[in-house]
Amino acid sequence: MDKFKLNNNFEIPSLGFGVFQIDDLSLCEESVLNALKTGYRMIDTAATYGNESAVGSAIKKSGIDRKEIFISSKVWIQDAGYDKTMKSFQKTLKNLQTDYLDLYLIHMPYGDYQGSWRAMEELYKAGKIKSIGVCNFLEDRLVDLILSNEVIPAVNQIEMHPFWQDKKLRNVMNKYDIKTMAWAPFAEGNKGLFTNEILTTIGNKYDKSPAQVVLRWLRQEGVIAIPKSVHKSRMEQNFDIDDFELTPEDMLRVENMDLDKSLILNITDLNEVYRLHGITFEQ
Repeated sequence: MDKFKLNNNFEIPSLGFGVFQIDDLSLCEESVLNALKTGYRMIDTAATYGNESAVGSAIKKSGIDRKEIFISSKVWIQDAGYDKTMKSFQKTLKNLQTDYLDLYLIHMPYGDYQGSWRAMEELYKAGKIKSIGVCNFLEDRLVDLILSNEVIPAVNQIEMHPFWQDKKLRNVMNKYDIKTMAWAPFAEGNKGLFTNEILTTIGNKYDKSPAQVVLRWLRQEGVIAIPKSVHKSRMEQNFDIDDFELTPEDMLRVENMDLDKSLILNITDLNEVYRLHGITFEQ
């Protein structure tokens, strides 16, 4: 498994396993166990997913040395701020049955994320977190966070797939050596990604699926991907991307699929701000 070096010199697997929307705890535990058996060594969860405990149980049952597994979790909006983040972090450790995290992220750029970052910097310096980062931060808030604090985020986890490549944001991230982690690398199946003609044509050259082409494209772009599946065969297929390489022409064809707009989460939409704060927006 390829690894990328973060801006604090820690290494992160280039491919991980995400557990978003695996709400059934038994299914989540089984899925994580299958992912670990397949060879995945990074698991990405979050407090708001409600399945940290299942992830922790699976890791424990796997028998794999904790040091070999990269665990990432996140603090939610309602736990933003210094004190609440400290408390949420301790709960996350308990759920995951570990005494440290490899990566801890601010889940959304809302609420008192500056207070959360101060808590995370403190935990990072104390060795309780190996790397800290953010999710869904656009250029303005990302740079504001950097200029207001000591530690530069190691990762920004964002919506990224062939249809939405967010080049403007990634250019800013590159300036600060912040790694992109792609959530929804398959665009949640939107725009017929799994049967897309361009991805299918490229895949046929290597006897690979459109999903494998996307993951290989992300790898060669230097982007971390965290695909999710509860089906072992698909986990194995997603993991099987080490034996081929896209040509510069292939890479350009995928790059040209960019529609230059989000398909899943518009972080600047006022309705989303209200929704994610748990408030019903009234016109």
